[in-house]
Formats: sequence, C-alpha cells, structure tokens
Amino acid sequence: MSALFCDIRHEVKDLFDRMDQAYETAAAGYGFVCSGCADNCCLTRFYHHTLIEFCYLHSGFADLAPERQASIRDEAAAVTAAVAKDEALGRMPHAMCPLNTGGRCVLYAYRPMICRLHGIPHTFVHPIQGKIFGPGCHEFDNRCGTAGGHPLDRTLFYREMARIEQRFRQRAGVTEKIKKTVAQMLAAAGERLS
Repeated sequence: MSALFCDIRHEVKDLFDRMDQAYETAAAGYGFVCSGCADNCCLTRFYHHTLIEFCYLHSGFADLAPERQASIRDEAAAVTAAVAKDEALGRMPHAMCPLNTGGRCVLYAYRPMICRLHGIPHTFVHPIQGKIFGPGCHEFDNRCGTAGGHPLDRTLFYREMARIEQRFRQRAGVTEKIKKTVAQMLAAAGERLS
C-alpha cells in the first residue's frame, strides 16, 4: 500500500498545507494564538477516519530513527491501554498523545486533519443537514469570547479530502472503515490494512 500512497502523498501534503494556511488566517482574524493551553488538545481523544491520514502519519513515522519508532510505539500501546481501561470503567479518557514530547508534536508536519483544524470556530456544509457551525475550543472562548472574525469554512477541505480518500481506497482495494486515535494508529505501526 505504501507504493500506492506515494502516488498521492503530494496531494495530501498540498491539502494539509492549505488547511494550515487557512487556519492561521482565520485564527489571526480572531487574534487567537494556539499555545500555552492547560487543556491541551493533545489530551483530547480524537478519532480519525481516513486511510490517507493513517498512511500520511505512517509515512512521517517511517522517517524516524528505529529507536524513536520503538519508543513511540510503546507509548502508543500504553496510551491505548489506559484509554481502554478508562472507557471500561465509564471514565472520560485523559491521556497525552504519544507524539507529544515536551509540548511539541514529533510528527507535526504529518499530523491528521483534526489536529490541524481544531480550536477555532468553523462551518461546513453537510450534504444533508446543510450549513453546520462548530464553536472554538474552551481556550478560544476564554481568550476571544465572541470577538469578531470569520469562522473557518472547512467545506472545501472536507470535500477534497473525501475525493482523495475515495480514489486512494479504490486503487488500494480497501473497503474497511477506519476509526482510530493517533495512539491506535501508532500502536498498529507495521500492521497492514487489507
């Protein structure tokens, strides 16, 4: 599958670069800078649903030194187990992403979509439900409240991501759904999706 992913890797990088730029522009419109937050979003359990995010994260992971990979895989397995235990006990999981080292993401350039777009108010047009508005994170509300600015419109990004994902899945012959956290993706490093 990695050879197939090489064919579209540049498209994913280009899409993510445009997401980053749009996020920065929208955040600047509110005067919001994402840093120094006690409720770090790297502690939030986000599920990622695309094969291209899985492969893109793994393409960056593959560039790390083998010792670093092993360390991250071990941490990812520990985080995955801790989250599963919390869920089994009916508690809200609160575990740091295994890629966060000293407050920085080790694979920042390869992070999934929600890690790029979370935090500021956003909109998107759902094909059935119409226009949907999403608020900023708690820290955004504390710092910016109802400050002027324009919500980040995620619609075109979602559509392009879906197009790339569909094309890649067709080429790879993969039909199974994905619902994994970053920790689960990394704990599965080396595993193959069908």
